[in-house]
Amino acid sequence: MRVTEIFHSIQGESTFAGRPCVFVRLTGCPLRCTWCDTEYAFFGGTEQSVDDILDTVRSYGCPLVEVTGGEPLAQSETPTLLRRLCEAGFTVLLETSGAVDTSLVAPAVHIILDVKCPGSGMTDRMHWPNLERLRPHDEAKFVLQDRRDYDWAKGILQQFHLATRCPVHFSPVFGTLDPRQLAEWLLEDRLPIRLQLQLHKHIWAPDMRGV
Repeated sequence: MRVTEIFHSIQGESTFAGRPCVFVRLTGCPLRCTWCDTEYAFFGGTEQSVDDILDTVRSYGCPLVEVTGGEPLAQSETPTLLRRLCEAGFTVLLETSGAVDTSLVAPAVHIILDVKCPGSGMTDRMHWPNLERLRPHDEAKFVLQDRRDYDWAKGILQQFHLATRCPVHFSPVFGTLDPRQLAEWLLEDRLPIRLQLQLHKHIWAPDMRGV
């Protein structure tokens, strides 16, 4: 597999936010979101076997691991890696764009599905059946750039009954949409979702890698 980095940090997103976590960032992504903050993972990386990755993850002594990217499911070996991590006793999170079929992901994995709003420029790349497969231990995330994205996300929330399927997060594009503005919209509409901020960007520099 091609790996950009493996590191130990504080989980900055999802219902697991605040917990120590090992991140396995795989290389490559078929999408080009306008606000992407991990463009360095599009290319490069090093070739590692699944066993090598497991050994590195074990070395941190941390029970929580997230496989992310790029788009981790763009690599054909990723379902095997996820299954092996589960079999090794880890709590496994998968951060995926929603553009690639998730049906091969092991049932024990917590899928964190990033639903691409219009502001991302990638809405037409969504694989919509992924939303219908979300289970109670999965999560859905909307990264919002502006009011248009917010109104669109509300429509998707209703269309797929997402709030009854799993936890749902609305997250402002860092440095673009004021979190206070998003909070006021959420309070006004009384939506049954969570406001999510990227915790790691408030602890460390927003562009720092390996955190």
